Amino acid sequence: MILSAPEIIRRLDESFRQENLVIRPYNSECQQPASYDLRAAGGMRLPKGTCTLVPTLEWVELPKDLAGTLRCRSSFGRRGVLLGAGFIDPGFRGQLTLCLTNMGSEDLHIQKNDRIVQMILHEVREGGQSYSGRYQDSRGAVEAKYP
Repeated sequence: MILSAPEIIRRLDESFRQENLVIRPYNSECQQPASYDLRAAGGMRLPKGTCTLVPTLEWVELPKDLAGTLRCRSSFGRRGVLLGAGFIDPGFRGQLTLCLTNMGSEDLHIQKNDRIVQMILHEVREGGQSYSGRYQDSRGAVEAKYP
């Protein structure tokens, strides 16, 4: 099941009885009917033909019963931007590092606070395991960590 806007807002409420969903800072303008738009933490250039790591402004914490899928917003997709690595495991907490590849014909510029990806939240039935990998508590753009 994909969470709707009212359910996302309900799960963000600190009085929610189970583990809370955290999106900080939350901005109601980023709330979509069945997703939440994540923003760029800072301004940067996306050179054509390259992959650039872009940190999200938001700190995200998913409880054990939620997972997230990331999709590039269509306004960037129409300009040739592709998103790699678009899944968030239950229990993840931190800033997300977005892998954006500019396949367009010209360099693109992202400004701080630009809404660049949509986070779709999914309910995980009988979820009990939490993410405990090497990207837990990430801050800023985090390079790949090989074993």
